[in-house]
Amino acid sequence: MGLADFWQEWRDHRFAPAHLAGQIALLEGWPRALVAFLAGLTASLALPPVSALPLLGIAFPLLVWLVDGASEGGFRRMMRAAFLIGWCFGLGYFLGGLWWLGAAFIIGGEQFVWLLPLGVLGLPAGLALFPAFGIVIARALWSAGPLRFASLAFGLGASEWARAHWFTGFPWNGYGQAFADHLWLAQGAALVGAEGLGLFAILAFATPAALGTAQGRVGRWGPVLLAIIAFAALAGHGAARLGPTGGLRPDLSTLPLVPDVKIRIVQPNVSQEEKNRGGSGADILRRYLELSDRATGAHARGLADVTHLFWPEAAFPFLLDREPRAIDAIAQALAPGGTILVTGAIRAREAPDSDRGFRFYNSIQVLDRDGIQGTYDKVHLVPFGEYLPFERVLRAIGLQQFVRVLGGFSADERRRPLDVPGLPGSLPMICFETIFPHELAPAEGSRPVMVNVTNDAWFGPTAGPYQHLAQARLRAIEFGLPMIRAANSGISAVIDPYGRVVAQGSLGKMEVIDAPLPTAAHHTLYLGTIWYSYATVMILLGAAGSLGIGLQAWNRRHRSSVNGRRRSASLLET
Repeated sequence: MGLADFWQEWRDHRFAPAHLAGQIALLEGWPRALVAFLAGLTASLALPPVSALPLLGIAFPLLVWLVDGASEGGFRRMMRAAFLIGWCFGLGYFLGGLWWLGAAFIIGGEQFVWLLPLGVLGLPAGLALFPAFGIVIARALWSAGPLRFASLAFGLGASEWARAHWFTGFPWNGYGQAFADHLWLAQGAALVGAEGLGLFAILAFATPAALGTAQGRVGRWGPVLLAIIAFAALAGHGAARLGPTGGLRPDLSTLPLVPDVKIRIVQPNVSQEEKNRGGSGADILRRYLELSDRATGAHARGLADVTHLFWPEAAFPFLLDREPRAIDAIAQALAPGGTILVTGAIRAREAPDSDRGFRFYNSIQVLDRDGIQGTYDKVHLVPFGEYLPFERVLRAIGLQQFVRVLGGFSADERRRPLDVPGLPGSLPMICFETIFPHELAPAEGSRPVMVNVTNDAWFGPTAGPYQHLAQARLRAIEFGLPMIRAANSGISAVIDPYGRVVAQGSLGKMEVIDAPLPTAAHHTLYLGTIWYSYATVMILLGAAGSLGIGLQAWNRRHRSSVNGRRRSASLLET
């Protein structure tokens, strides 16, 4: 069989793109819902730690063909079909990407196990409402040509913006996060941010749908070829950005480093059960101090070799600023070398207007040989983790937040800088504050170091900590800033301003990570534009989708006019 014959046989096969697209578009009811769910599940595999980015080239074309099929009946019926497609796609995507949240309901203690179905199924079902409305928006701008890919990106982009901002926001596992482990492509975050990369992913990976629906060779392959060119340009930009300092792996001989700064991160791997056990505070502090002074080489001198020491979020099961003996023990350990400690800690502040008389804060504190020298209080709290929304109502039915602080934490009114002696400024963030780039932009002209302390022990050895690290790497690329990340159970890391990991720990292990500190890169385009770069791209996508509708309407009127003239001419001839 010759090549031409083989090609013709393949085209005639039942899985040829045109046949497959037609069959998927004709689906209704539960088969349509199932395919949408499987498409979302497939898309979730593009996220870390699997990071199978090409699978988006299967998921989004399936989504396009499903929306193509939501065209029968009146407007309301089409919108209901689009809503169902989007919700099922979102359910698959969020279930596949967030299943690990169930670990927190087990690790948090027996009182939370009954809430496991709510976390594993309820949250994805609720989050799926966002892509459901996104597909409704896309369907309203839908056309038959390649411009419908822009409509899809516009609709899902609008839903992602809403997910990032509404109801306190939860932009975890945005589509752009799929690029995090593909560093050449991920450098695009320095231009348009992770959100912009998400729009690019939807638009580019949807183009293979044209292979099954377009007419002619140009119509079928043109959009795919343009997507390939765009990917090549994005990778070329990334290679040029990374090349001078080592490429995909940082070269410390060419990567600029902050002079006279030696970082040590302690990853103690303290379990939640141990923290919750009464009387464990002294043992936990002792573990921190021993790890901090550990010699990591034949000629190493422990803390004497370290300028800046980092401990993770909520390091102790007690209030550090109300334990003078603990502060004194830390100060004595730091004194010989003059090391600066940056640690997560819970603190309390008197509040006569509060029912408890105190307000508790999830904080970062800076200590030296003279004690506590600076404090940052968390601004963006985790709902249900650190506080209960609608507290009185939910407590009445037996709900409480995961962290065992009476009444939950309070949030600081605004984000405040944290002065860490010896560092070129500090941009502090606690736990999932790393996932909100629009809240983290440094002050004009400043080039600080991002400091993230977190406790991902809640999620055990699952995908969650890998996804959290991916978010941190994208923030470093977006702002062109290095990041120091101390995580209780992993994954602790020092990240350079290009998202490359200079040094990191392993998940679920007790370790000490030593590393130099890279300097900040040049100002990024994203840092100069932030939200309106995304808005600009969205406006262009919306305009392209509207143009598609306009062209489709014009073609319909044109064909109707031509057919009318032909009928008139035929009647005259008769």
